Amino acid sequence: MFANEMAEATCIIRHKRPNECNGEVEELQKTKKKRKVDEDTCQSQHKHKEKKSRLSAVLFGENCEISHDQVYEFLKYAALEKHHNATQPSWCHIYHQRHLARVVIIVLQEVSQLYFYRFYLQFKHLRKAFRHRFSLPPTSANFIASVCGQGISMKHQNSKQGSASVCSGRIPNCSDLQKDPIIQKYGEEKHGLTSYILTLEEMRKYDYPLEGSPGCENYVHTQCESPRTDSSPLFGLDCEMCLTEKGNEVTRVALVDAESRCIMDELIKPETPILNYLTRYSGITRKILLPVKTKLPEIQDKLKKLLPRDAVLVGHSLNADLQALQMIHPSVIDTSLLFARHKGRRFKLKFLAKAVLGKEIQCENKVGHDPTEDAEAALELLKYFIDQGPRKVAELSLETVLTAPNLTESSQQKSTIELQQNGVWKQSSEPPSMPKPCFLDHLDATGQKTLLLGRQELVSSGLCQNSLNTLNKQILERAIQEVPLSSFSVIQFALHSEYVAPDLVAEVCEKVRLQLADMCTVYVGPFGKDFCLESLRREFKKCGPIRSLTVLTETHQPHIRIQYEVLEAAQLAMESLNGAEVAGSSIKVQRPVTVMMLDCDMLIKELEMDIENEGVIYVAGVKKTLTETDLQEKFSHLKDLQALFLPRDLKSGKHRNYCFLKFQTSESALDAVKAINRQGAEGIRLQSRKALTPSHLHRWISHMDHNDGKPIQPAHNILHVKKEQLSISEQDLRKKLKKLDHSIKKLYKNLENNTLCVILLPGVNSVYGSCSGLGLMGIKEENRSNAC
Repeated sequence: MFANEMAEATCIIRHKRPNECNGEVEELQKTKKKRKVDEDTCQSQHKHKEKKSRLSAVLFGENCEISHDQVYEFLKYAALEKHHNATQPSWCHIYHQRHLARVVIIVLQEVSQLYFYRFYLQFKHLRKAFRHRFSLPPTSANFIASVCGQGISMKHQNSKQGSASVCSGRIPNCSDLQKDPIIQKYGEEKHGLTSYILTLEEMRKYDYPLEGSPGCENYVHTQCESPRTDSSPLFGLDCEMCLTEKGNEVTRVALVDAESRCIMDELIKPETPILNYLTRYSGITRKILLPVKTKLPEIQDKLKKLLPRDAVLVGHSLNADLQALQMIHPSVIDTSLLFARHKGRRFKLKFLAKAVLGKEIQCENKVGHDPTEDAEAALELLKYFIDQGPRKVAELSLETVLTAPNLTESSQQKSTIELQQNGVWKQSSEPPSMPKPCFLDHLDATGQKTLLLGRQELVSSGLCQNSLNTLNKQILERAIQEVPLSSFSVIQFALHSEYVAPDLVAEVCEKVRLQLADMCTVYVGPFGKDFCLESLRREFKKCGPIRSLTVLTETHQPHIRIQYEVLEAAQLAMESLNGAEVAGSSIKVQRPVTVMMLDCDMLIKELEMDIENEGVIYVAGVKKTLTETDLQEKFSHLKDLQALFLPRDLKSGKHRNYCFLKFQTSESALDAVKAINRQGAEGIRLQSRKALTPSHLHRWISHMDHNDGKPIQPAHNILHVKKEQLSISEQDLRKKLKKLDHSIKKLYKNLENNTLCVILLPGVNSVYGSCSGLGLMGIKEENRSNAC
């Protein structure tokens, strides 16, 4: 009673009635509840934001061409994560894969990288929506099977859910398994990593350096003597050797941690003269080792500091690496012994990486082995063995796979036979590979729906029309309805065969080459009669490498035609030298005026805004004597620098006098442009601007003049004889590709956020040369989808 009177009195003092006070209390309680709800919502959104899937791709410079096997590896991991032998691909990491809403693959049959860049302005959606872009080898006979697995072409067609595919290998029966050397050595049950560490007797048997062993008196011990557990840190180690007067001596060493991060990659100068660099295997040349000062004791000290006390070293025939390093380490796992064979034989690392992981290493087109790549492969093989267990490894029947007919030389020769049909060579530019099982089977087994939708599916269902527009429209309509019901979808849009006819491909190829040449060309002048050509060459070379320089005397006063090797160089010359005083004359710098150059300004603007060029700048005036390491040091002061690309000449292998720098943000890139243009390095004035050429295009542009070492056949006669007919075909093709881009945009807008979307342009093998394919990918986000 007294309390009520006091409360009433308090209300009166505040000039409020009791019921008003009660209302205020209720309002306060509501406010608190609302605030709590808002806080809960905010926390929930924050958690959701943290779990959003994202891609991190190493696609810059030389890493821009991705094989069909690597695409298969990526799609398999996207679909299955770590289940069913799926491993995180090395070239593109998917973070929070389990939070992906679904995976959608869109294939534009008969479309190549050539078409994408010839009709660049028509692909408005593709070039703005997808941040990651890479080159693909020209298509094989069955492109879908090569990137999704062999079973897809037989079992997953005409079905929304799919069905089990035929696996490439034979699963051994129980009696076979008991005879397998892996089962005999480790049993069938899974074990932790300590079960696979070599015993002292095994290390002695396989010639590992040990304390007290003959010849190891002066070897350095890593001092890693703490007890090992199944959670001890793993490190992959690999070395490359050169032949010296003492025998094989280490000249490069790489150390990789369990997260596939390279924590050491060092060149070593041997004490004794080198007799043979063994470049074919080591990748080492005299020029590479010439500036190296590092000696073996420095590397030994560095390794001792890097390795934790309980570190376990992993490698393939690791005894040879430790002998070369003259180091003793007590705990090692040797993958050449782990994947045991009968009679003491061993599988090669290259074979195991391909057969077990689906990875291509030690490729023929590379000069020498990459120790970082080999060390990482050994680590991944061990992880696979631990995760899957000996029984699963034995079921791979690696001995059978090694001797399978598809890997024999006669089979390889047979697979390279070229069959010409309608002017297109039915030949894969990739070497024959082991059949890959279709990973969609595993999705089906867990009740997840898969979808394959394209021309064949509509034909079999009786819905296909003759009209290409109608066909693609029907595919789009069904895709919009059925993709949201499927975990993994492959949607194929198509062009008619007339759009990949050799005449049209030749015309498009010729026009791209001419357009690139014109865009890289500038006309400079006028000059007086006594100008110095060499001094003028030096002035314009500051913008980038010059392909050709020609004096034009047809004009009243002399002019110069300069053709640069890269588009950025020509644009830099236009911006920095137009109106400048050069060779005693105030000159004008301009591009040629042709029909194809009328869109040049618009094209330059769109290239600058290309999402792949975001945060990338071009730097000219780089000394050819500088290495990538030197340049990394030179530009280390620039904020948010992520990567450096130093293009090389395809013939000589030497780098050019320009480079590209990639930054985390476009703002950091613009700041870097300003900083570089203000200062010089090594006595040469560096010049910089925003990049115009996506990094994967550099190799492609080089092949425009020389496709695999063979000049592309000129199309001048074709253009002359069928000029009117071809122009109409090209205009029609332009419209078709624009409609395809619009169809993808419409489908993309209907996708759920957090959907991984991959666009694949397979490319073609034409009688006029191979046309590379193109891949674009990204995970749909709300803000980006609205922007597109």
